[in-house]
Amino acid sequence: MRTRSVEVDTKLKRYGHGIGLLVAAMSFATMGTAAQMAGGQAAPSMQAAATPTVSAAPATLSLTGEVAQELHLTAADLKALPRTTLTAMDAHEKQTHRFEGVTLAELLKRAGVPAGENLRGKSMSLCVVAGAADGYHAVFSLSELDASIGDETVLVADTVDGQPIPAGQGPLRLVVPSDKRPARWVRMVQTLTVVSVSAGK
Repeated sequence: MRTRSVEVDTKLKRYGHGIGLLVAAMSFATMGTAAQMAGGQAAPSMQAAATPTVSAAPATLSLTGEVAQELHLTAADLKALPRTTLTAMDAHEKQTHRFEGVTLAELLKRAGVPAGENLRGKSMSLCVVAGAADGYHAVFSLSELDASIGDETVLVADTVDGQPIPAGQGPLRLVVPSDKRPARWVRMVQTLTVVSVSAGK
């Protein structure tokens, strides 16, 4: 009887240990989902976060859609454009960083998108859709970006604290200092598409 009791007790311990692991795994998955929902785009992998010195693939950026001139830019092209530097809090990391890159407004200007006094009428329905390598998208209206209306700064950053943006976040990412939540701080951004959301013709 004693041997039988020991066997049952051992099995119960193993069963309880297995249940504990299952509950822990479910809790971790729930926390991950909540974090993704809170911030918008899925966070970089733990491996990428642990090795910030690893550089992302060479930068390429396309600006297409309802534009006068499509742009297909390399890292060198972006470095040759007028540069902007700003300091902003990265809410994902809870740290302040110094970002450098080209403003979205500058890119739109070079693509011939309506701006200033020319941003009126049907042009007021134009938006920019930023697309990331992982399929994430975020939208900005032209009016909020235009200096004569919203004057919101959105930076297409390729540098953080003097270094290339690491894999899992770059090589390019959007920085939107005025947003209260970083859901539009699109990491790994690759495409910018100008579209009209006008319901009528």
